[in-house]
Amino acid sequence: MSKQAFQDSYPAEFSHCYGCGRDNPHGLQLKSYWHLCAGKEHTIAYFTPKLYHTGGVPDNAYGGLIASLLDCHGTASAAAAAYKAQDRDMGTAPILRFVTASLSVDFLRPTPIEKKLTILGEVIQLEGRKATVKLSLSANDQLCATGTMIAVALK
Repeated sequence: MSKQAFQDSYPAEFSHCYGCGRDNPHGLQLKSYWHLCAGKEHTIAYFTPKLYHTGGVPDNAYGGLIASLLDCHGTASAAAAAYKAQDRDMGTAPILRFVTASLSVDFLRPTPIEKKLTILGEVIQLEGRKATVKLSLSANDQLCATGTMIAVALK
């Protein structure tokens, strides 16, 4: 498994995203990787919210941040799975980039700020240009949010 973040394989024209773009100095710059867990391949990313990511409740992240993290990790996971299904290295031509068609998020408990968050993804279906990704976000080994994404590859 490569130690390079999925997002680092994106060409420059796809590297400006607020959530995961390496070329966006004001963004979150999320990095996603392959991860083996209990003999099963998942994707993983980490993020530590800052004080300015607070929501309406002090010391907790706002829901939009959580959705953004799941969104960017989900589309990156879909792209990585599509490359893997085609037995290609990420970033090789033709470029595979996915966008969100649907994202459903269940907020299970408040998500603390200034704590390392773990975002996991599992591509449960990849059919044609469409990928379905199951997502979760945890803090301190407590599940804070889950999500399901349908991502579609750009033509």
